[in-house]
Amino acid sequence: MPAGMSVEFHETLPAGLAAQVAVLEQQAWPGSSPGHDPALDPLAVLLLDGQGRVAASLALLYKTVGLADGRTYRAAGLSAVVTRPDVRGRGYGARLVAAARAALAADPAVDLVLFSCDRELVPFYEAAGFEVLPGTVLVGGTPADPLATDAPGMDKTVLGTFFENPGPAETHGHAETHGTAETHGHAETHGHAEGRADRVRAAFTGIRVPLHPGTLDRLW
Repeated sequence: MPAGMSVEFHETLPAGLAAQVAVLEQQAWPGSSPGHDPALDPLAVLLLDGQGRVAASLALLYKTVGLADGRTYRAAGLSAVVTRPDVRGRGYGARLVAAARAALAADPAVDLVLFSCDRELVPFYEAAGFEVLPGTVLVGGTPADPLATDAPGMDKTVLGTFFENPGPAETHGHAETHGTAETHGHAETHGHAEGRADRVRAAFTGIRVPLHPGTLDRLW
């Protein structure tokens, strides 16, 4: 990482940084609403330059997803990945995404990372360690007002990554909680780690995932 630059994680952004992020998001997505649904436990991840200015930002969002077989998984997603226009092309976005992925890999409460992106951005995320999930569709919005990645006019690809670290994979609606592990407020559970990543990958490949993050963060 270039000298003087740093990555910071914030559950609540200080006002000055929040204002900078809001400007970047408005430039990238005019008309979008700032902030994220608190129910998704948003965690801001920022790359700051030597002057303390936001060079790139993203949000990590968290949700427990239940599949048709009755199993539940703790999923994290990347949202609102953006780099300041005057510093684009320097690899800052890639550094930020890599830092976010490393933090998620170290979080035992996370079973998988799951998100969608525009098709032309797939190589960028593959270089950061994410993989395309063939045939997988994310269904966002709400059950009453869904928004899917295969909706007309959408050109989205679903990507993910899966971890072998001990965590709450493949629970059936209840979990054994213990300790005070710092996992952004999520209960830590234990399952069998052997082959866990492969099992979770298989469960989320080629299906319609009922993500349903709500009306503010309709799709990540």
